[in-house]
Amino acid sequence: MTAFGRVSMAVLVVVSSLFLATGTARAGVDNELSLVDGQDRTLTVQQCDTFLNGVFPLDRNRLTREWFHSGKARYNCAGKGCDEFAGALELGYQIGFPWSLGVGINFSYQTPNILLDNVSPATLAGVGWGGIITPNLFPGVTISADLGNGPGIQEVATFSVNVAGPSGAVAVSNAHGTVTGAAGGVLLRPFARLVSETGDSVTTYGEPWNMN
Repeated sequence: MTAFGRVSMAVLVVVSSLFLATGTARAGVDNELSLVDGQDRTLTVQQCDTFLNGVFPLDRNRLTREWFHSGKARYNCAGKGCDEFAGALELGYQIGFPWSLGVGINFSYQTPNILLDNVSPATLAGVGWGGIITPNLFPGVTISADLGNGPGIQEVATFSVNVAGPSGAVAVSNAHGTVTGAAGGVLLRPFARLVSETGDSVTTYGEPWNMN
């Protein structure tokens, strides 16, 4: 296999925060889409404050693209029964590249978390035993695909969180991504997706970012 024959993509969430939010303030909204689901509820998903910062690759390989991603996805459920709404909120990319031979894409990510080890109120006050440890919230996840020869587009969800209630959000700060082995430029189209537990799905796509 030649240097053009392998495309690998890895995204590491360096700093992320997952939280539920109230309301749907429109400040910083980049794009949004709504759907009326099978229960006549209006589901809206938004991308907010999206920023992909392309940087010079540390491996100095002309076939490598490296970037940091910050942004937020929000959802809102309007209508009867939204207090019982449950589903998943996702952030991800569509990745496009013009040419490669025998393309294979590998994608992996981790998210940090905070756990308390034998912590009591005395520990938090600065006395007593116990401490804070930071294992992964989810195990490392890898997605692989063989796209064959020529140009291709691959869609990957970088991470997904379970949500419940009429509104919520997921945010990421300085997620790290790389694509290596692709000839020509690489385009990234970020997306946010809301999937209800009943199977209804709505996805909003942002403008492509050129990772030349």
